[in-house]
Amino acid sequence: MSTAEPRDLILEKIREKSVLKQDVFYNTIAQFTNLKAVLAACIDDIRKRFGTTDPRVEFYYKDKGDFQAEMKVGGDVIIFHMNTNVFQFDRSHSLWRSSYLKDSDQNSYVGIINIYNFLADSLKYQRSGDIGYLIARLFVNRENHFLIQGKRQLGYLYNDFINSKLDNDALTSIVNTALLYTLDFDMYTPPYEAVQELTVQDIQTLQEHTGLHVGKRLGFRFGLDESQL
Repeated sequence: MSTAEPRDLILEKIREKSVLKQDVFYNTIAQFTNLKAVLAACIDDIRKRFGTTDPRVEFYYKDKGDFQAEMKVGGDVIIFHMNTNVFQFDRSHSLWRSSYLKDSDQNSYVGIINIYNFLADSLKYQRSGDIGYLIARLFVNRENHFLIQGKRQLGYLYNDFINSKLDNDALTSIVNTALLYTLDFDMYTPPYEAVQELTVQDIQTLQEHTGLHVGKRLGFRFGLDESQL
């Protein structure tokens, strides 16, 4: 085999894969930018509608850079984070049985936007050991087809990858659904056995940060939330 033959194959792969991944990456950035605008508008509308009902309840939207944004509603913060890598659906995924992927495997490459829920106090008091939860992840390809893997309604409302197109209406619906899920997802009291002993470091943490390490399901596997599906 001549040197030119493998080099030709290398160049072909670069043109095919690298260019495609750049297309997916920059399309995901564009959609993440659109998502930021939707988040800002959502918080502005909620704040106006809530009005002066109770000044203790706080709302905000923060742009945290190219790949992260967050919104606070009451005692919850939802963080949206765009992964900088491009992924392909696993070959065992049911989508590979569809003509959409069979006709072009380029449609199987996606960017990912992860959606996390944290307690607002965890960030306010910088409790670095507190737990946040991945409540959903949004997959979007070069043609703006999308689906969501997530908890409860986030997991079944947005799973038509072949026919669904990501636009501002879809992004607004996703944000609303994430908020509704988060507001319904309450913090449970941990089992007594899990908090009956404290180390000296724990009590120092308690003094410094007004609380022990917590999360909405401290002492419980987050998977138990599946019972609410």
